[in-house]
Amino acid sequence: MFTRLIGALVRAGFVALLIATPSLMLPGITGDGTEIVALIALFGFGLTIFEYTAAYPSLIEFRDAPPFNRIRFLSLFASVFLITVLCVNGVAPSGLTLVVEAFGRGVGEAIDFPFSPVRLMVDNLPDGPQSAVADLVRAGAGLAYAVALLTLMIFALALRVVGWPNHMQAFNVWINLPTFDPTTGGDVVARLNRDATVNIILGFLLPFIVPGIAICAALLFSPWEFSNYHTLIWSVSAWAFLPCSLFMRGMAMRRVAAMIAAKRRQSLPAAEVGFAAT
Repeated sequence: MFTRLIGALVRAGFVALLIATPSLMLPGITGDGTEIVALIALFGFGLTIFEYTAAYPSLIEFRDAPPFNRIRFLSLFASVFLITVLCVNGVAPSGLTLVVEAFGRGVGEAIDFPFSPVRLMVDNLPDGPQSAVADLVRAGAGLAYAVALLTLMIFALALRVVGWPNHMQAFNVWINLPTFDPTTGGDVVARLNRDATVNIILGFLLPFIVPGIAICAALLFSPWEFSNYHTLIWSVSAWAFLPCSLFMRGMAMRRVAAMIAAKRRQSLPAAEVGFAAT
């Protein structure tokens, strides 16, 4: 219990640090903004402690299957940190910010081709596709999608080389997939494969769907204020992180389905031998 509590406190501290990173790095945040960020950071801190100290799962998937959530957290943290550094370049440029800006601009221009998610978003910015805000969004998207691609490569290596999650003593489907009920519906392997396919398809489509949602929201309400650095940081980070997270979830569920199918094949000969002996 003590070890679990220490682990939960460490995780909660990192979550609070993630939420506070843009405010800590960007100058000029107001007092009200500081209070809002502190409140959200405290909420994330408490939620993480509650989740990782509870005996029963509630929201977080693959809680006992490291390093799935660690890879996802590091991916989001890297995106938020790099895009924050990119925004700092417009306020207080330095050697690090110039390098990050050059890398993000290069990747952003490479993925800014016709009908790409970046082109769809940039073309519909209220300031126009040739504005400074568009250049910032393009570079931020380049950084975020580069991090997302690297994240998927690392998780694929964990699946193929490390054999995630075979190094664990046991894989509890209920704890690691609390929203998935294996006792309802049809065959659990078929359902896992079906859900994995849905997650992968959504992960592919989401970068194209988000610009459409932004356009509809701009027509009904008001355009996204990407000139606000905090809005840009979290919007662009989520724009790349959510599809990456869905891809990872789909890959993980396919892996779990393959493990269950392999267990069935191993138990089938033993059952046949026992039946023949009787």
